[in-house]
Amino acid sequence: MMKNSYITDLDHTFLRSDLSISAFTKGIWNSYASHSIMSVATARTFKKTEQFMQGIEVNAPMILLDGALVATMDKKIIDTKFIPKFVADEIIDEGGKMGIYPFVLSLGEGELHEDFLYSDILNPHQKTVLARYASDDNLQVRHNIRGEEKNFKIVYMGEEELLRDLDARLRELFGDAFAYILAPEAYVGCYFLTVLHKDADKAHGIKSVSEYSGFDLEKLTVFGDNFNDVGMFELARHSLAVSNAQDGVKKLASMVSEFSNDDDAVARYLEKLQYAK
Repeated sequence: MMKNSYITDLDHTFLRSDLSISAFTKGIWNSYASHSIMSVATARTFKKTEQFMQGIEVNAPMILLDGALVATMDKKIIDTKFIPKFVADEIIDEGGKMGIYPFVLSLGEGELHEDFLYSDILNPHQKTVLARYASDDNLQVRHNIRGEEKNFKIVYMGEEELLRDLDARLRELFGDAFAYILAPEAYVGCYFLTVLHKDADKAHGIKSVSEYSGFDLEKLTVFGDNFNDVGMFELARHSLAVSNAQDGVKKLASMVSEFSNDDDAVARYLEKLQYAK
């Protein structure tokens, strides 16, 4: 009999707003791992996801970097979606014309290693983000930032109007050859613009995980809060939007929780399932 599968978004869904995971959530989630397929789908890097998921059972490949990377917890790469260097450089040049430079997340040499590149020209929002990553060993400053050979994603952070202008310019140049995510950055209080391979999304990531782990989408439940989770909602039999989710996301979910991420919404749903059996 095929197992049930559960895949959750991290930020504002599984993680509390202070980036913690409660003992209650850990206990409920881990109790499912012996009889279910359990994983995550996030915009975060492997490195950050691994840090957050300490003590949490993950027994299927993780969907990382918005779907640009699918990898197991033991660093086996299942799938990748890259932006070529020459295109990354063009994107960086367009931002440079507007006086803004991105973070570049790329695949380094050897075992799964994500390089986090940043310019020596930073705005206050970027400085705030970098302060949170200060202890990581994959940060690399660049005087003249360029793309690498294997770029997962390019991320700009700044004021909404500026990023809307840049988004419009990149769409004018590249059309639908790439995916663009323009949204508020809840932790820092600005906007971000992420540019990715056109198939780097959570829906394509779930298909890769499904093929690798052999689970049936009819037995999949997903959890999320934002519009980059909608592709998962469309694929899964069951989708739960947490109470703090965007209103438009709630309308597309098959269920809406009465609980928020800070109230352990994912674990409370799983606990209720246990009692229903």
